[in-house]
Amino acid sequence: MSEVLERGAPGGVRTAGRVNAPRRALVDPAFDGTPRRVNRQPVALVREEWRVVDRWWTEEPVSRRYFDVVLEGGQNEVVYRDEEGGGWFTQRGA
Repeated sequence: MSEVLERGAPGGVRTAGRVNAPRRALVDPAFDGTPRRVNRQPVALVREEWRVVDRWWTEEPVSRRYFDVVLEGGQNEVVYRDEEGGGWFTQRGA
């Protein structure tokens, strides 16, 4: 697990959290589950879609449906639907 150090916090240096940690996203999906809007911005193009299924043998399995999208403003986003716990998230590269 990678961590980032944050300066200027009370007490000097502290851990800010994992790099590339997922953040909750507001996604309006179409009937087939593909994102139509991400954080209130319309999706212009879904570039790619893939699934990740891992740790199915554990008590904390991972099942996610990922989308690489381009928003109308030109921004690229990677969003995923957590199919185990529910909810949508964004995740960017470090």
